[in-house]
Amino acid sequence: MTRFLVVPQWQGSPAPRAMLLTEGASAIAGDLPSARTTVLEVPLEAGDAEGTGVHRLSSLRRTRELIEEAITAHAEPTLVVGGDCGVSVAAVAALPGALHDVAIVWFDAHPDLNTPESSTSGAYAGMALRALLGDESFPIEGPDGLSAERVVLVGARSEDGPESEYLLSSGIVRLDELGDVQALADAVAATGAARAYVHIDVDVLDPSELAGVSSAVPFGLRTAEVVAAVRALRERVPLAGATIAGFAPRSPGAAVDDLGAILRLIGALA
Repeated sequence: MTRFLVVPQWQGSPAPRAMLLTEGASAIAGDLPSARTTVLEVPLEAGDAEGTGVHRLSSLRRTRELIEEAITAHAEPTLVVGGDCGVSVAAVAALPGALHDVAIVWFDAHPDLNTPESSTSGAYAGMALRALLGDESFPIEGPDGLSAERVVLVGARSEDGPESEYLLSSGIVRLDELGDVQALADAVAATGAARAYVHIDVDVLDPSELAGVSSAVPFGLRTAEVVAAVRALRERVPLAGATIAGFAPRSPGAAVDDLGAILRLIGALA
């Protein structure tokens, strides 16, 4: 049975109104089963970069510790609710066993493949997938055992120059569309992975499907497409865990309007 871990981390976001991520996490938490849900008390302060290229690093370090402690305390798979995309780095690092059999499925309008040197914002969320792959330039170490050849990037349509360059040589598999419901499952199966971790930044959806994101990008995926693809994937390989991130509603009323799509995603994952 899936456990839910709500992590209202905002410090990794580049958005001027990053604190809206805490409101989004709280809104989702209100619809989760309380007996299986833990809400982390993350640091309130912005934190310090500690002389690195990662803004608010000290708070990000502390939240990572809390995530890893919470996930390793239970044997069941955990669905993490962010917060910004950086929460997935700690969640994957806390998975049991070696990670050589894990595929990462990264649903996101942005690839999140910058490094502290290439990022113009210093935002950890925009580096999260690169951090997972163990780039040595990161002051927060990524987990061992992951490979770019076992990463499937889905729905990315807004990338920086350095990210584009990395994608050309990395071996990461890209899926820009999900017209074939089996395309994602086929891509993961082709990696040889025995289990998958699914990260969904809700900005992967088209803005007509969900409005509450910090940086909307047009021509995104449909909720029904993502749900069907995830369900087809789960018929092939078990999920080691999952993340829903990036929900930043402008008001409580706006949150209600978007929760239908988010709960459909959670239902497919859990």
